[in-house]
Amino acid sequence: MERTKWVERTFNFDFPEGILPSILERLKGTELRMLNLTRGLSEAEMSVRREEKWSVKEEIGHLVDLEDLHISRLKEMIARKPELSAADMSNKKTEEANHNEMTTSALIDAFSIKRKGFIDLLESMDDDTQLSSSLHPRLQIQMRPIDVAFFTAEHDDHHLASMREILG
Repeated sequence: MERTKWVERTFNFDFPEGILPSILERLKGTELRMLNLTRGLSEAEMSVRREEKWSVKEEIGHLVDLEDLHISRLKEMIARKPELSAADMSNKKTEEANHNEMTTSALIDAFSIKRKGFIDLLESMDDDTQLSSSLHPRLQIQMRPIDVAFFTAEHDDHHLASMREILG
């Protein structure tokens, strides 16, 4: 079965705010899943590009790169901005970052540090902020902080699946 491209995904954010702890568990587990996927593999194996697609290191680096966007979006929600920042759909930051020059462990460590900031921000929000919403610019739907968390977890899983495909 061919996997749906990320930009073709649609989302319904109609679940209760009370499932945030479950989504946080998914977000906290991304680093461990990366470690499990890459365990025992060489840096060279992690750097291989196939069919002009990103390598495993570039996939991890992309997740590192996007943590800043996720954090910015939560901060915009705290500030009650009506619309969230748009993602750079050209992925310029990832394309120019040279993630293959870094070690896999350095990339995962960088992800871990940024992800902790994202989770800490989510967990620090008061109920009023948790219930507020802002417009997602590409999807053109209102999102609450829990929706940003779910969207981020789905994005993590999309790229973890890409890593698994690369590794066969």
